[in-house]
Amino acid sequence: MAVAGTGVFAEILEGEVYRYYADGEWRVSASGKSVSIVNPTTRQTQYRVQACTQEEVNKVMETAKVAQKAWARTPLWKRAELLHKAAAILKEHKNPIAECLVKEIAKPAKDAISEVVRSGDLVSYTAEEGVRILGEGKLLVSDSFPGNERNKYCLSSKVPLGVVLAIPPFNYPVNLAVSKIGPALIAGNSLVLKPPTQGAVAALHMVHCFHLAGFPKGLINCVTGKGSEIGDFLTMHPGVNCISFTGGDTGIAISKKAGMVPLQMELGGKDACIVLEDADLDLVAANIVKGGFSYSGQRCTAVKVVLIMESVADIVVEKVKTKLAKLTVGPPEADSDITPVVTESSANFIEGLVMDAKEKGATFCQEYRREGNLIWPLLLDHVRPDMRIAWEEPFGPVLPVIRINSVEEGIHHCNASNFGLQGCVFTKDINKAIMISDAMETGTVQINSAPARGPDHFPFQGLKDSGIGSQGITNSINMMTKVKSTVINLPSPSYTMG
Repeated sequence: MAVAGTGVFAEILEGEVYRYYADGEWRVSASGKSVSIVNPTTRQTQYRVQACTQEEVNKVMETAKVAQKAWARTPLWKRAELLHKAAAILKEHKNPIAECLVKEIAKPAKDAISEVVRSGDLVSYTAEEGVRILGEGKLLVSDSFPGNERNKYCLSSKVPLGVVLAIPPFNYPVNLAVSKIGPALIAGNSLVLKPPTQGAVAALHMVHCFHLAGFPKGLINCVTGKGSEIGDFLTMHPGVNCISFTGGDTGIAISKKAGMVPLQMELGGKDACIVLEDADLDLVAANIVKGGFSYSGQRCTAVKVVLIMESVADIVVEKVKTKLAKLTVGPPEADSDITPVVTESSANFIEGLVMDAKEKGATFCQEYRREGNLIWPLLLDHVRPDMRIAWEEPFGPVLPVIRINSVEEGIHHCNASNFGLQGCVFTKDINKAIMISDAMETGTVQINSAPARGPDHFPFQGLKDSGIGSQGITNSINMMTKVKSTVINLPSPSYTMG
Protein backbone atom coordinates (compact mmCIF):
# COMPACT_ATOMS: atom_id res chain seq x y z
CA MET A 1 0.00 0.00 0.00
CA ALA A 2 1.30 3.43 -0.99
CA VAL A 3 2.40 5.64 1.89
CA ALA A 4 1.81 9.39 2.14
CA GLY A 5 4.71 11.48 0.85
CA THR A 6 6.23 8.62 -1.16
CA GLY A 7 6.10 7.40 -4.78
CA VAL A 8 4.49 10.04 -7.00
CA PHE A 9 4.04 12.18 -3.87
CA ALA A 10 7.75 12.24 -2.99
CA GLU A 11 8.22 15.67 -4.59
CA ILE A 12 5.74 17.35 -2.26
CA LEU A 13 7.93 16.56 0.76
CA GLU A 14 11.17 18.35 1.64
CA GLY A 15 12.91 16.42 4.41
CA GLU A 16 10.35 16.42 7.24
CA VAL A 17 8.22 19.29 5.96
CA TYR A 18 5.59 19.25 3.21
CA ARG A 19 6.02 21.91 0.52
CA TYR A 20 3.45 24.44 -0.63
CA TYR A 21 2.27 24.70 -4.24
CA ALA A 22 2.67 27.84 -6.35
CA ASP A 23 3.08 28.58 -10.05
CA GLY A 24 3.02 24.89 -10.93
CA GLU A 25 5.81 23.81 -8.58
CA TRP A 26 6.32 22.53 -5.05
CA ARG A 27 8.22 25.06 -2.95
CA VAL A 28 9.83 25.63 0.41
CA SER A 29 8.85 28.85 2.18
CA ALA A 30 11.45 31.56 2.62
CA SER A 31 10.25 31.89 6.23
CA GLY A 32 12.26 28.81 7.15
CA LYS A 33 9.43 28.02 9.57
CA SER A 34 6.87 25.26 9.66
CA VAL A 35 3.52 24.54 11.26
CA SER A 36 3.09 21.28 13.17
CA ILE A 37 0.07 19.04 12.68
CA VAL A 38 -0.78 17.00 15.76
CA ASN A 39 -2.27 13.52 15.32
CA PRO A 40 -5.52 13.59 17.40
CA THR A 41 -5.06 9.94 18.43
CA THR A 42 -1.41 9.93 19.53
CA ARG A 43 -1.37 13.66 20.40
CA GLN A 44 2.14 13.77 18.88
CA THR A 45 3.28 15.82 15.90
CA GLN A 46 2.50 13.76 12.80
CA TYR A 47 3.32 16.13 9.93
CA ARG A 48 4.75 19.58 9.33
CA VAL A 49 3.82 22.07 6.59
CA GLN A 50 5.37 25.32 5.35
CA ALA A 51 4.59 28.55 7.20
CA CYS A 52 4.15 30.78 4.14
CA THR A 53 4.80 34.51 4.33
CA GLN A 54 2.66 37.45 3.23
CA GLU A 55 5.19 38.12 0.47
CA GLU A 56 4.66 34.58 -0.83
CA VAL A 57 0.89 35.12 -0.74
CA ASN A 58 1.36 38.29 -2.83
CA LYS A 59 3.37 36.34 -5.42
CA VAL A 60 0.73 33.59 -5.54
CA MET A 61 -2.02 36.16 -6.14
CA GLU A 62 0.00 37.66 -9.00
CA THR A 63 0.58 34.32 -10.74
CA ALA A 64 -3.06 33.28 -10.20
CA LYS A 65 -4.23 36.49 -11.86
CA VAL A 66 -2.01 35.95 -14.91
CA ALA A 67 -2.88 32.25 -15.21
CA GLN A 68 -6.61 33.01 -15.05
CA LYS A 69 -6.49 35.15 -18.19
CA ALA A 70 -5.09 32.29 -20.27
CA TRP A 71 -7.45 29.78 -18.66
CA ALA A 72 -10.47 31.95 -19.55
CA ARG A 73 -9.43 31.44 -23.20
CA THR A 74 -9.32 27.65 -22.79
CA PRO A 75 -12.31 25.88 -24.39
CA LEU A 76 -14.87 24.39 -22.00
CA TRP A 77 -14.37 20.83 -23.29
CA LYS A 78 -10.63 21.15 -22.60
CA ARG A 79 -11.21 22.37 -19.04
CA ALA A 80 -13.59 19.45 -18.51
CA GLU A 81 -11.06 16.98 -19.92
CA LEU A 82 -8.44 18.08 -17.38
CA LEU A 83 -10.95 17.83 -14.53
CA HIS A 84 -11.88 14.27 -15.54
CA LYS A 85 -8.19 13.42 -15.60
CA ALA A 86 -7.66 14.88 -12.11
CA ALA A 87 -10.68 12.92 -10.82
CA ALA A 88 -9.22 9.64 -12.12
CA ILE A 89 -5.79 10.36 -10.59
CA LEU A 90 -7.41 11.28 -7.26
CA LYS A 91 -9.27 7.96 -7.14
CA GLU A 92 -6.16 6.04 -8.21
CA HIS A 93 -4.25 7.47 -5.23
CA LYS A 94 -7.04 7.16 -2.69
CA ASN A 95 -4.94 5.13 -0.22
CA PRO A 96 -2.14 7.60 0.61
CA ILE A 97 -4.65 10.47 0.79
CA ALA A 98 -6.91 8.47 3.09
CA GLU A 99 -3.89 7.67 5.27
CA CYS A 100 -3.40 11.42 5.82
CA LEU A 101 -7.07 11.80 6.80
CA VAL A 102 -6.70 8.99 9.34
CA LYS A 103 -3.58 10.51 10.90
CA GLU A 104 -4.47 14.23 10.68
CA ILE A 105 -8.14 14.28 11.60
CA ALA A 106 -8.70 10.76 13.03
CA LYS A 107 -11.25 9.91 10.35
CA PRO A 108 -12.09 6.16 10.43
CA ALA A 109 -10.16 4.38 7.64
CA LYS A 110 -13.19 3.31 5.56
CA ASP A 111 -14.74 6.80 5.75
CA ALA A 112 -11.40 8.30 4.71
CA ILE A 113 -11.33 6.14 1.57
CA SER A 114 -14.93 6.99 0.71
CA GLU A 115 -14.24 10.73 1.14
CA VAL A 116 -11.53 10.54 -1.54
CA VAL A 117 -13.65 8.47 -3.93
CA ARG A 118 -16.64 10.81 -3.44
CA SER A 119 -14.29 13.73 -4.20
CA GLY A 120 -13.25 12.17 -7.51
CA ASP A 121 -16.91 11.64 -8.40
CA LEU A 122 -17.67 15.25 -7.48
CA VAL A 123 -14.93 16.58 -9.78
CA SER A 124 -16.19 14.48 -12.72
CA TYR A 125 -19.80 15.51 -12.17
CA THR A 126 -18.68 19.15 -11.99
CA ALA A 127 -16.94 18.83 -15.36
CA GLU A 128 -20.10 17.39 -16.95
CA GLU A 129 -22.41 19.93 -15.37
CA GLY A 130 -20.16 22.86 -16.26
CA VAL A 131 -19.96 21.89 -19.91
CA ARG A 132 -23.78 21.86 -20.03
CA ILE A 133 -24.73 24.96 -18.06
CA LEU A 134 -21.85 27.20 -19.15
CA GLY A 135 -22.43 26.26 -22.80
CA GLU A 136 -25.75 28.08 -22.73
CA GLY A 137 -26.47 31.79 -22.69
CA LYS A 138 -29.62 33.82 -23.14
CA LEU A 139 -31.04 36.01 -25.89
CA LEU A 140 -33.46 38.75 -24.84
CA VAL A 141 -35.41 41.04 -27.16
CA SER A 142 -36.40 44.58 -26.28
CA ASP A 143 -40.09 44.70 -27.25
CA SER A 144 -41.33 42.79 -24.22
CA PHE A 145 -40.93 45.96 -22.14
CA PRO A 146 -43.60 48.65 -22.72
CA GLY A 147 -42.71 51.42 -25.17
CA ASN A 148 -40.02 49.41 -26.98
CA GLU A 149 -39.85 48.00 -30.49
CA ARG A 150 -37.75 44.94 -31.33
CA ASN A 151 -34.57 46.79 -32.22
CA LYS A 152 -32.27 45.53 -29.46
CA TYR A 153 -30.94 42.01 -28.99
CA CYS A 154 -29.33 41.32 -25.62
CA LEU A 155 -26.91 38.37 -25.45
CA SER A 156 -26.12 37.40 -21.88
CA SER A 157 -23.63 34.74 -20.80
CA LYS A 158 -21.75 33.64 -17.69
CA VAL A 159 -18.12 34.75 -17.41
CA PRO A 160 -15.43 33.97 -14.79
CA LEU A 161 -14.94 36.11 -11.67
CA GLY A 162 -11.11 35.88 -11.60
CA VAL A 163 -9.23 34.52 -8.59
CA VAL A 164 -11.23 32.37 -6.16
CA LEU A 165 -9.98 31.94 -2.59
CA ALA A 166 -11.08 28.56 -1.23
CA ILE A 167 -10.96 27.80 2.49
CA PRO A 168 -12.22 24.32 3.44
CA PRO A 169 -12.67 22.95 7.01
CA PHE A 170 -10.82 20.20 8.88
CA ASN A 171 -13.65 17.64 8.82
CA TYR A 172 -13.73 17.15 5.01
CA PRO A 173 -10.43 18.72 3.91
CA VAL A 174 -10.44 16.90 0.55
CA ASN A 175 -14.14 16.77 -0.32
CA LEU A 176 -14.92 20.34 0.74
CA ALA A 177 -11.83 21.55 -1.11
CA VAL A 178 -12.77 19.93 -4.45
CA SER A 179 -16.36 21.17 -4.07
CA LYS A 180 -14.84 24.66 -4.41
CA ILE A 181 -11.93 23.86 -6.77
CA GLY A 182 -13.98 21.99 -9.39
CA PRO A 183 -16.66 24.68 -9.91
CA ALA A 184 -14.04 27.46 -9.83
CA LEU A 185 -11.93 25.81 -12.54
CA ILE A 186 -14.70 24.74 -14.93
CA ALA A 187 -16.09 28.28 -14.77
CA GLY A 188 -12.72 29.69 -15.94
CA ASN A 189 -11.37 30.99 -12.63
CA SER A 190 -7.97 30.44 -11.06
CA LEU A 191 -7.67 29.32 -7.50
CA VAL A 192 -5.83 29.87 -4.24
CA LEU A 193 -6.46 27.16 -1.67
CA LYS A 194 -5.80 27.73 2.04
CA PRO A 195 -6.31 24.32 3.66
CA PRO A 196 -7.12 23.89 7.36
CA THR A 197 -4.09 23.05 9.50
CA GLN A 198 -5.56 19.65 10.44
CA GLY A 199 -6.10 18.22 6.98
CA ALA A 200 -3.46 20.31 5.21
CA VAL A 201 -1.35 17.31 4.19
CA ALA A 202 -4.35 15.44 2.76
CA ALA A 203 -5.17 18.63 0.83
CA LEU A 204 -1.60 18.93 -0.49
CA HIS A 205 -1.76 15.33 -1.74
CA MET A 206 -5.09 16.13 -3.44
CA VAL A 207 -3.60 19.26 -5.08
CA HIS A 208 -0.75 17.11 -6.42
CA CYS A 209 -3.34 15.00 -8.26
CA PHE A 210 -4.45 18.17 -10.09
CA HIS A 211 -0.77 18.94 -10.78
CA LEU A 212 -0.28 15.46 -12.27
CA ALA A 213 -3.36 15.97 -14.46
CA GLY A 214 -1.47 18.74 -16.27
CA PHE A 215 -3.36 21.94 -15.43
CA PRO A 216 -1.55 25.11 -16.55
CA LYS A 217 1.05 26.59 -14.19
CA GLY A 218 -0.20 29.14 -11.69
CA LEU A 219 -3.85 28.22 -12.12
CA ILE A 220 -4.08 26.22 -8.89
CA ASN A 221 -2.10 27.30 -5.83
CA CYS A 222 -2.05 26.00 -2.28
CA VAL A 223 -0.59 28.02 0.59
CA THR A 224 -0.21 26.71 4.12
CA GLY A 225 0.64 28.63 7.23
CA LYS A 226 -0.50 30.19 10.46
CA GLY A 227 -3.93 31.80 10.42
CA SER A 228 -2.51 34.66 12.50
CA GLU A 229 0.13 35.38 9.80
CA ILE A 230 -1.75 34.93 6.55
CA GLY A 231 -5.44 34.38 7.41
CA ASP A 232 -6.71 37.97 7.28
CA PHE A 233 -4.04 38.80 4.72
CA LEU A 234 -5.59 36.27 2.33
CA THR A 235 -9.26 37.08 2.93
CA MET A 236 -8.71 40.84 2.68
CA HIS A 237 -6.29 40.62 -0.28
CA PRO A 238 -7.21 42.96 -3.14
CA GLY A 239 -6.31 40.22 -5.64
CA VAL A 240 -9.19 38.00 -4.45
CA ASN A 241 -12.38 38.14 -6.56
CA CYS A 242 -14.47 35.57 -4.66
CA ILE A 243 -14.27 33.75 -1.32
CA SER A 244 -15.71 30.30 -0.71
CA PHE A 245 -15.40 29.34 2.96
CA THR A 246 -16.61 26.39 4.97
CA GLY A 247 -16.01 26.35 8.71
CA GLY A 248 -17.18 27.97 11.91
CA ASP A 249 -17.35 31.41 13.51
CA THR A 250 -14.27 32.56 11.56
CA GLY A 251 -16.64 32.91 8.60
CA ILE A 252 -18.61 35.65 10.34
CA ALA A 253 -15.37 37.58 10.92
CA ILE A 254 -14.37 37.06 7.27
CA SER A 255 -17.72 38.34 6.01
CA LYS A 256 -17.22 41.55 8.01
CA LYS A 257 -13.67 42.13 6.75
CA ALA A 258 -13.88 40.95 3.14
CA GLY A 259 -14.03 43.52 0.36
CA MET A 260 -16.76 43.87 -2.24
CA VAL A 261 -16.50 40.29 -3.46
CA PRO A 262 -19.09 37.50 -3.71
CA LEU A 263 -19.06 35.28 -0.63
CA GLN A 264 -20.09 31.65 -0.36
CA MET A 265 -20.17 30.71 3.31
CA GLU A 266 -21.23 27.55 5.08
CA LEU A 267 -20.78 27.85 8.82
CA GLY A 268 -22.07 25.91 11.80
CA GLY A 269 -25.36 24.20 12.48
CA LYS A 270 -27.51 23.07 15.38
CA ASP A 271 -29.54 20.67 13.29
CA ALA A 272 -32.75 19.70 15.08
CA CYS A 273 -34.43 16.32 14.82
CA ILE A 274 -38.17 16.64 15.52
CA VAL A 275 -39.86 13.34 16.36
CA LEU A 276 -43.65 13.02 16.21
CA GLU A 277 -45.76 10.39 17.97
CA ASP A 278 -46.59 8.51 14.78
CA ALA A 279 -42.94 8.14 13.67
CA ASP A 280 -41.28 4.80 12.89
CA LEU A 281 -39.32 4.63 16.15
CA ASP A 282 -36.73 2.10 14.95
CA LEU A 283 -36.00 4.35 11.99
CA VAL A 284 -35.75 7.31 14.37
CA ALA A 285 -33.28 5.53 16.67
CA ALA A 286 -31.08 4.39 13.74
CA ASN A 287 -30.97 7.93 12.32
CA ILE A 288 -30.26 9.54 15.69
CA VAL A 289 -27.23 7.26 16.09
CA LYS A 290 -26.03 7.72 12.51
CA GLY A 291 -26.87 11.42 12.39
CA GLY A 292 -25.57 12.29 15.84
CA PHE A 293 -22.51 10.11 16.16
CA SER A 294 -20.94 9.30 12.77
CA TYR A 295 -17.42 10.78 12.58
CA SER A 296 -17.89 11.43 16.31
CA GLY A 297 -20.47 14.14 15.61
CA GLN A 298 -17.88 16.35 13.87
CA ARG A 299 -20.13 17.25 10.95
CA CYS A 300 -21.93 20.50 10.28
CA THR A 301 -24.98 18.42 9.30
CA ALA A 302 -24.89 16.15 12.35
CA VAL A 303 -28.06 15.86 14.42
CA LYS A 304 -27.23 18.28 17.27
CA VAL A 305 -30.50 18.31 19.24
CA VAL A 306 -33.40 15.83 19.43
CA LEU A 307 -36.83 17.40 20.03
CA ILE A 308 -39.10 14.48 20.82
CA MET A 309 -42.73 14.16 21.84
CA GLU A 310 -42.92 13.11 25.51
CA SER A 311 -45.14 10.07 24.82
CA VAL A 312 -42.49 8.32 22.66
CA ALA A 313 -39.36 9.70 24.34
CA ASP A 314 -38.75 6.81 26.77
CA ILE A 315 -38.98 4.18 24.02
CA VAL A 316 -36.63 6.05 21.64
CA VAL A 317 -34.09 6.87 24.36
CA GLU A 318 -33.92 3.16 25.28
CA LYS A 319 -33.49 2.13 21.62
CA VAL A 320 -30.70 4.71 21.15
CA LYS A 321 -28.95 3.59 24.36
CA THR A 322 -28.93 -0.01 23.11
CA LYS A 323 -27.43 1.04 19.78
CA LEU A 324 -24.82 3.34 21.35
CA ALA A 325 -23.61 0.49 23.57
CA LYS A 326 -22.71 -1.43 20.40
CA LEU A 327 -20.56 1.33 18.88
CA THR A 328 -16.82 0.68 18.91
CA VAL A 329 -14.65 3.38 20.46
CA GLY A 330 -10.96 3.70 19.62
CA PRO A 331 -8.37 4.63 16.99
CA PRO A 332 -9.38 5.45 13.40
CA GLU A 333 -6.89 2.90 12.04
CA ALA A 334 -9.12 0.16 13.52
CA ASP A 335 -12.18 1.65 11.78
CA SER A 336 -13.72 2.45 15.16
CA ASP A 337 -17.18 4.05 15.06
CA ILE A 338 -16.13 6.73 17.54
CA THR A 339 -12.63 8.16 17.14
CA PRO A 340 -10.77 10.98 18.95
CA VAL A 341 -12.04 14.50 18.29
CA VAL A 342 -9.73 16.71 16.26
CA THR A 343 -7.91 18.71 18.96
CA GLU A 344 -7.52 18.90 22.71
CA SER A 345 -9.22 22.30 22.74
CA SER A 346 -12.25 20.74 20.98
CA ALA A 347 -12.37 17.98 23.59
CA ASN A 348 -12.15 20.57 26.38
CA PHE A 349 -14.98 22.61 24.84
CA ILE A 350 -17.20 19.52 24.58
CA GLU A 351 -16.40 18.65 28.19
CA GLY A 352 -17.41 22.15 29.25
CA LEU A 353 -20.84 21.69 27.67
CA VAL A 354 -21.20 18.29 29.35
CA MET A 355 -20.27 19.66 32.81
CA ASP A 356 -22.71 22.56 32.40
CA ALA A 357 -25.51 20.07 31.62
CA LYS A 358 -24.51 17.97 34.63
CA GLU A 359 -24.64 20.93 37.01
CA LYS A 360 -28.07 21.87 35.69
CA GLY A 361 -29.52 18.38 36.11
CA ALA A 362 -29.53 16.65 32.72
CA THR A 363 -29.99 12.86 32.81
CA PHE A 364 -26.82 11.04 31.71
CA CYS A 365 -27.79 7.92 29.73
CA GLN A 366 -24.14 6.75 29.88
CA GLU A 367 -21.36 7.78 32.21
CA TYR A 368 -19.19 10.55 30.79
CA ARG A 369 -15.84 9.09 29.81
CA ARG A 370 -12.82 10.73 28.18
CA GLU A 371 -9.23 9.67 27.53
CA GLY A 372 -7.11 12.32 25.83
CA ASN A 373 -9.09 13.49 22.80
CA LEU A 374 -11.28 10.39 22.82
CA ILE A 375 -14.77 10.95 24.20
CA TRP A 376 -17.20 8.04 24.56
CA PRO A 377 -20.65 8.54 22.97
CA LEU A 378 -23.05 10.27 25.35
CA LEU A 379 -26.79 10.87 25.20
CA LEU A 380 -28.15 13.55 27.53
CA ASP A 381 -31.87 13.25 28.33
CA HIS A 382 -34.21 15.81 29.94
CA VAL A 383 -32.10 18.69 28.62
CA ARG A 384 -33.67 22.09 29.23
CA PRO A 385 -33.29 25.39 27.37
CA ASP A 386 -31.18 26.87 30.20
CA MET A 387 -28.36 24.43 29.42
CA ARG A 388 -25.64 25.55 27.00
CA ILE A 389 -25.82 22.28 25.06
CA ALA A 390 -29.43 23.07 24.11
CA TRP A 391 -28.07 25.84 21.85
CA GLU A 392 -24.30 25.48 21.34
CA GLU A 393 -22.70 23.21 18.77
CA PRO A 394 -20.50 20.60 20.53
CA PHE A 395 -18.95 19.12 17.35
CA GLY A 396 -18.43 15.90 19.25
CA PRO A 397 -20.17 12.63 20.21
CA VAL A 398 -22.57 14.21 22.72
CA LEU A 399 -26.26 14.62 21.90
CA PRO A 400 -28.98 16.42 23.91
CA VAL A 401 -32.60 15.24 24.03
CA ILE A 402 -35.29 17.82 24.78
CA ARG A 403 -38.76 16.44 25.48
CA ILE A 404 -41.63 18.42 23.96
CA ASN A 405 -45.41 18.35 24.46
CA SER A 406 -46.39 19.84 21.10
CA VAL A 407 -45.02 20.15 17.59
CA GLU A 408 -45.13 23.95 17.97
CA GLU A 409 -42.74 23.70 20.92
CA GLY A 410 -40.26 21.79 18.73
CA ILE A 411 -40.51 24.24 15.85
CA HIS A 412 -40.09 27.14 18.27
CA HIS A 413 -36.87 25.68 19.70
CA CYS A 414 -35.51 24.98 16.22
CA ASN A 415 -36.25 28.52 15.03
CA ALA A 416 -34.95 30.22 18.19
CA SER A 417 -31.43 29.04 17.27
CA ASN A 418 -29.00 31.48 15.66
CA PHE A 419 -28.18 28.63 13.24
CA GLY A 420 -30.32 27.39 10.36
CA LEU A 421 -28.38 24.82 8.36
CA GLN A 422 -30.54 21.68 8.20
CA GLY A 423 -33.15 19.93 10.27
CA CYS A 424 -35.21 16.79 10.08
CA VAL A 425 -38.68 15.59 10.98
CA PHE A 426 -39.88 12.03 11.56
CA THR A 427 -43.55 11.26 10.96
CA LYS A 428 -45.68 8.98 8.77
CA ASP A 429 -48.06 11.85 7.99
CA ILE A 430 -46.88 13.59 4.80
CA ASN A 431 -49.16 16.59 5.41
CA LYS A 432 -47.65 17.23 8.84
CA ALA A 433 -44.16 16.67 7.41
CA ILE A 434 -44.67 19.38 4.78
CA MET A 435 -46.22 21.84 7.24
CA ILE A 436 -43.36 21.36 9.71
CA SER A 437 -40.77 21.51 6.94
CA ASP A 438 -42.18 24.86 5.80
CA ALA A 439 -42.19 26.15 9.38
CA MET A 440 -38.57 25.21 10.12
CA GLU A 441 -36.18 28.09 9.38
CA THR A 442 -33.34 26.01 7.95
CA GLY A 443 -31.70 25.74 4.53
CA THR A 444 -32.81 22.12 4.13
CA VAL A 445 -35.29 19.90 5.95
CA GLN A 446 -34.97 16.12 5.67
CA ILE A 447 -38.16 14.08 6.04
CA ASN A 448 -37.60 10.70 7.72
CA SER A 449 -33.81 10.82 7.51
CA ALA A 450 -30.94 12.46 9.37
CA PRO A 451 -29.52 15.64 7.80
CA ALA A 452 -26.87 15.19 5.09
CA ARG A 453 -24.95 17.37 2.65
CA GLY A 454 -25.12 14.98 -0.28
CA PRO A 455 -25.70 13.90 -2.92
CA ASP A 456 -23.28 16.64 -3.94
CA HIS A 457 -25.47 18.11 -6.69
CA PHE A 458 -28.31 18.91 -4.25
CA PRO A 459 -28.51 22.56 -3.16
CA PHE A 460 -26.84 23.03 0.23
CA GLN A 461 -27.31 26.26 2.14
CA GLY A 462 -27.79 27.72 5.60
CA LEU A 463 -29.98 30.49 6.91
CA LYS A 464 -29.02 33.02 9.60
CA ASP A 465 -25.54 32.38 11.09
CA SER A 466 -25.24 29.14 9.11
CA GLY A 467 -24.14 30.86 5.93
CA ILE A 468 -24.45 33.03 2.85
CA GLY A 469 -25.44 31.78 -0.58
CA SER A 470 -25.91 28.20 -1.67
CA GLN A 471 -23.65 25.29 -2.54
CA GLY A 472 -24.13 22.06 -4.43
CA ILE A 473 -22.30 21.63 -7.74
CA THR A 474 -24.70 23.63 -9.96
CA ASN A 475 -25.12 26.48 -7.49
CA SER A 476 -21.37 26.71 -6.90
CA ILE A 477 -20.63 26.95 -10.63
CA ASN A 478 -23.22 29.73 -10.99
CA MET A 479 -21.91 31.51 -7.91
CA MET A 480 -18.37 31.55 -9.31
CA THR A 481 -19.42 33.37 -12.47
CA LYS A 482 -20.98 36.74 -13.23
CA VAL A 483 -23.36 37.70 -16.00
CA LYS A 484 -22.03 39.69 -18.93
CA SER A 485 -24.33 41.20 -21.56
CA THR A 486 -23.74 42.39 -25.11
CA VAL A 487 -26.53 44.41 -26.72
CA ILE A 488 -26.90 44.56 -30.50
CA ASN A 489 -28.71 47.72 -31.61
CA LEU A 490 -30.46 47.47 -34.97
CA PRO A 491 -31.10 50.60 -37.10
CA SER A 492 -34.80 49.69 -37.29
CA PRO A 493 -37.07 47.13 -35.58
CA SER A 494 -36.93 43.60 -36.97
CA TYR A 495 -39.44 40.85 -36.20
CA THR A 496 -38.87 37.17 -37.06
CA MET A 497 -41.56 35.81 -39.44
CA GLY A 498 -42.82 39.39 -39.68
